[in-house]
Amino acid sequence: MTASTSLAPHYPVVVIGGGQAGLSTSHYLQQAGIAHVVLEKHRIGHAWRDQRWDSFCLVTPNWQCRLPDFPYDGPDPKGYMLRDEIVAYLEAFARKTRPPVIEGVSVQGVRRHADGALEVSTSLGTCLADHVVVATGGYDIPIVPACAHSLPPAITQLHSVDYRNPAQLPPGEVLVVGSGQSGVQIMEDLHLAGRKVHLAVGSAPRSPRVYRGRESTEWLHELGFYKLTVDRHPLGDEARHKTNHYMTGRDGGHEIDLRRFALEGVRLYGTLADIHGTQVSFRPDLTRNLDEADEVYCNIRRDIDAYIARAGIDAPVEPPFQKVWQPDADPTLLDLQAAGITTIVWAIGFRADYRWIDLPVFDGRGHPRFRRGVTAEPGLYFVGLPWLNTWGSGRFLGVADDARHLVGVIGQRLASAATAEAATPERLAA
Repeated sequence: MTASTSLAPHYPVVVIGGGQAGLSTSHYLQQAGIAHVVLEKHRIGHAWRDQRWDSFCLVTPNWQCRLPDFPYDGPDPKGYMLRDEIVAYLEAFARKTRPPVIEGVSVQGVRRHADGALEVSTSLGTCLADHVVVATGGYDIPIVPACAHSLPPAITQLHSVDYRNPAQLPPGEVLVVGSGQSGVQIMEDLHLAGRKVHLAVGSAPRSPRVYRGRESTEWLHELGFYKLTVDRHPLGDEARHKTNHYMTGRDGGHEIDLRRFALEGVRLYGTLADIHGTQVSFRPDLTRNLDEADEVYCNIRRDIDAYIARAGIDAPVEPPFQKVWQPDADPTLLDLQAAGITTIVWAIGFRADYRWIDLPVFDGRGHPRFRRGVTAEPGLYFVGLPWLNTWGSGRFLGVADDARHLVGVIGQRLASAATAEAATPERLAA
């Protein structure tokens, strides 16, 4: 699928990133007859293939995999694709659409050229573009707290991006820091393998998996949650910075109740506060974090209950939620050496790295400012980010709508530019 091993001097559109967002954008550009190139630093499917653990699977069901004109058509629409199946799905989409991709090329800079075009500097050289679509995602730099540097060398540290399986870790107990989707799923992976696990619980919310006879995402889809746009969200732009609900697609999919894992021997703590040598301190917020996650869980159930009542749907009734475990007190201290902990897995997320974009489109936190992916800087766009427009924007479910919208904007702007050029005095005189 590599279109070339060198760059042309100019492209109407340069797409940076060959994941699902970049490939979806390329698909619509091809349909619109707009010449372009897709620049991929590694190879198609890299993040799914090389930055996920062995038992990784989607947390959303397969029917939500809806790349443009390429919906999931396998035998298990209500199942959850494993890592290798996700890679195969993405590669099959690329084989069908045959995007003009150049793999193995890194983009080192995007800036405004003197003639007004965008200058794209890469490991293959430099080209100019009328439009640049950034489809690199926001997971560039793994976050590790500064206090991690005080840990003794005897403690193995790795980020979730480098975790593969329990056998990879040295013998001993494991502290997983972070209770977002990666943290709780890695915790479960270790727990099921018989490892003794400690989990630092943050503020991530949780969701039911199956409720009142149906998978919760089916109910939420009917309720219109996935069509809710960020400009109508109660939190507005802040929704883009909220942690996703945790659950899992493992073994057919199930919800994750950290209280049940506590009953099974997983030790829970609150948010990590600091580290001094082998002494780890936590904020006294475990009870609050568990309660708030459960409140979100119960709110989702209540929304579904209300929808069932309004629509008069015949659905089985489930008993009210009950807390199966409650901490006696919020633990605030942990001695790694005394507990036999030999490994810490950091699962507290990533931050985007857009330092290579030398254009004034970022806020004080380094996040791009845009409206549905369209920035105020002429010719620069973003796609594939969470809540770019809707809840599904950063997923296989909603990326096609966002890519189609951006290509529509680009097409209109290219047409306007061509009309303006044709109407210049020099052209008219000719």
